[in-house]
Amino acid sequence: MKTRFKPKFNIKKGDLVVVIAGDDKDRTKPRKVLEIITDKSRVLVEGVNIVTKHTKPTASNTKGGIVKEEAPIAISNVMLWDAKAGKATRISRTRENGKLVRIAKKSGEVIK
Repeated sequence: MKTRFKPKFNIKKGDLVVVIAGDDKDRTKPRKVLEIITDKSRVLVEGVNIVTKHTKPTASNTKGGIVKEEAPIAISNVMLWDAKAGKATRISRTRENGKLVRIAKKSGEVIK
């Protein structure tokens, strides 16, 4: 994604999200965000998009073999989880005491 300005995403590392599209779609099970890849607009979510990788034996991994790990998915396929409402929610941003805070649209709670 080539843009002049860095995109701003509503999801951060450590947030709980639900997958709303794709093979691992489940709107009821919140999962943890492991990493945000801003330049490609992708997100790494725990237990989602599991792929098998064939690894060669190295000094750190002497056995090598087949490893299952998460692959990134598009950030548009996840939605932030609102614990109070128990559903996925959209986000609004407002300033409180000079700080920009994220507020859940469903419950109106501040997201930490």
